Amino acid sequence: MKRVVVTGMASITALGDNWQTFEAGLRKKKNAVIRMAEWQDVKGLNTDLAAPILDFKKPEHYTRKQTRSMGRLSVMATRSAELALEQSQLLNSEVLTNGDTGVAYGSSIGSTPPLIGFGDLLKHHDMSGMTATSYIKMMNHTSAVNIGVFFGIKGRIHTTSSACTSGSQGIGYAYEAIKYGKQKVMVAGGGEELCLSEVAVFDTLFATSTKMEHPELTPRPFDVERDGLVIGEGASTLILEEREHAIARGVPILAEIVGFGTNSDGLHVTQPNKDTMAISMELALQDAGLSAAEIGYVCAHGTATVKGDIAETQATEQVLGKNKPVSSLKSYLGHTLGACGAIEAWACIEMMNRNWFAPTIQLDNIDPLCGELEYIVGDGATIDTNYVMTNNFAFGGINTSLIFKRMI
Repeated sequence: MKRVVVTGMASITALGDNWQTFEAGLRKKKNAVIRMAEWQDVKGLNTDLAAPILDFKKPEHYTRKQTRSMGRLSVMATRSAELALEQSQLLNSEVLTNGDTGVAYGSSIGSTPPLIGFGDLLKHHDMSGMTATSYIKMMNHTSAVNIGVFFGIKGRIHTTSSACTSGSQGIGYAYEAIKYGKQKVMVAGGGEELCLSEVAVFDTLFATSTKMEHPELTPRPFDVERDGLVIGEGASTLILEEREHAIARGVPILAEIVGFGTNSDGLHVTQPNKDTMAISMELALQDAGLSAAEIGYVCAHGTATVKGDIAETQATEQVLGKNKPVSSLKSYLGHTLGACGAIEAWACIEMMNRNWFAPTIQLDNIDPLCGELEYIVGDGATIDTNYVMTNNFAFGGINTSLIFKRMI
């Protein structure tokens, strides 16, 4: 079995595209949620809240030819991959193009503007909104494919499209590809662009927050007064590498992936199940060869839905014990769907390497039905730990758990 390390990371988020800016937002307890004026006239929609990235634009050095098959999602994903490859010192390396590198990347759906053209075609028999790249931009694997083409990557491609576990499964499957000797390097992660259609999915389930009078105070993971999630957007990429390959190159190693667990409930498409959530965490611990006591912090999925929060925290207590430190980054960014698992993995590694873990903001009164854990609030927590766990759970009953080790 090969050991797998992280040699590059980058994220595009509503709190910035570098760790210094992102951490400053965390320490200021900055909430990215705003009201979307253009959604306020949508009939039947209960919410107009979202956490958009307001300042992201296509990089000037990206040519029209390079981006003609990209929507906003693929541009964000490619840019985060480019920044991560720069950090790993692999950008423009022959390792990307000789078959040693693969891609494992996901999103809930591709870019959604082309859907309008397909809708006109199906409903009105009108092809005028269709172009040669409409499908390429909207297909679920658009980010993985565009990353591969942009950087000339010729290894395997895993296209993870599993809703809220798209990013974490991307990282997990990339880890396994290297662990079992199939690739030396993997570009891994997930992304999502903000779209009204995705908001509507959760709105029809009455799972969205409707606290429009104070958007800065929602979502509220684990709080007894939470009223649902808020949809965000972003992209994040981790460069995973066989440990000996990274050592031979002499590059800094940021962390090691030591555990990955994934499974499915097999019970219900949208209702969370704490027992199978617990099993995914146990699988990650078994893969890592660790005891529950060795995990120093848990980055929770923490969406601020009642059933989700309760099931997840009860499962966490069941596996890791009472009073395990935990927090949710969705209290800052909203739920970035296919991106969240990758953004949260990136943040976990950065926080672990600095011994500081961000609090859950807006958490004033812990729901007594939630598991008995140490919910980090206030100014965060100083924790010296060698291992962190990050968990994600998705529609379809898909569960994931990742464990990262600090490089000592």
